[in-house]
Amino acid sequence: METREIDAILKLLEDPDDVVFRHIEKKLLSEGEIIIPHLEKAWENSLDELLHQRAENIIHKIQFDGTFNDFKSWVDEKSDDLLRGTYLISKIQYPALDLQKLYQKIDKIKKSISVELRDNFTPLEQVRVLNQVIFQLYKFVGNNSDFYAPQNSYINDVLESKKGNPISLAIVYLVLARRLGLPVYGVNLPKNFIVAYLTSTANVSDLSNIDEEKDILFYINPFNRGAVLGKKEIDYFLKQQKITPEKSFYIPCDNNTIINRLIINLIYSYEKLGYPDKIADFEKLLSLFKNRLGEINDDFYD
Repeated sequence: METREIDAILKLLEDPDDVVFRHIEKKLLSEGEIIIPHLEKAWENSLDELLHQRAENIIHKIQFDGTFNDFKSWVDEKSDDLLRGTYLISKIQYPALDLQKLYQKIDKIKKSISVELRDNFTPLEQVRVLNQVIFQLYKFVGNNSDFYAPQNSYINDVLESKKGNPISLAIVYLVLARRLGLPVYGVNLPKNFIVAYLTSTANVSDLSNIDEEKDILFYINPFNRGAVLGKKEIDYFLKQQKITPEKSFYIPCDNNTIINRLIINLIYSYEKLGYPDKIADFEKLLSLFKNRLGEINDDFYD
């Protein structure tokens, strides 16, 4: 569309007639992201509250649709890039978020770990280095004072504030460990989220066939400053929480499961805050998974 036509259409956003608006909305949505600067300019140049509301909603729909399509591709590909998956989740809240800046922050922490690692270190010694850098040098910590805040699940907020919940801190830990070439994988433990350090002989091409007795050296709890755990500690934790043990609580999960769990956390957070529009957005993302983790309840929330 030419500028004059765009300006004329945008002026009609002030028309209270809903039929007129639906026609205008459909036309603007079909233009995609190129129309956003025009909508922002119209918002700035008008004092009409109806136009403001409608422009904001159209911008959100365009941005959401773009992120939704990118996220669908990520899910369908079963991508190995966990950081990009968390970035796409954060883009729902922060549309202008820059992925490269997230990579840069992660790479800075990775370099701090790399200079301390040695080729002859045992797995436990490697984990001690990770824990020292992540939790002592960079001071990542669980946000116990505001545990249910949605910001605890947005990777950009977590990297900025150094505060998160079990799943987001585990994601930071996983992204760093995997970029360092360490065999560390997420474990979808209810009421928490931990990671497992695998043996060099474990068949990671099919995580569902991992044997927790033979293929896992130990577990790590990023929410508890990287505390090292054994299977008995998980058994005890599940017993305390009155949760029946399942194999999936002990073995590694794929990135889709991790992001599935992250979305469930966000839905749970926004349910507590009473934000139905946010819930609807994340429910749409959740619908892309063929194997949804289950109903959103306290057992699945970190």
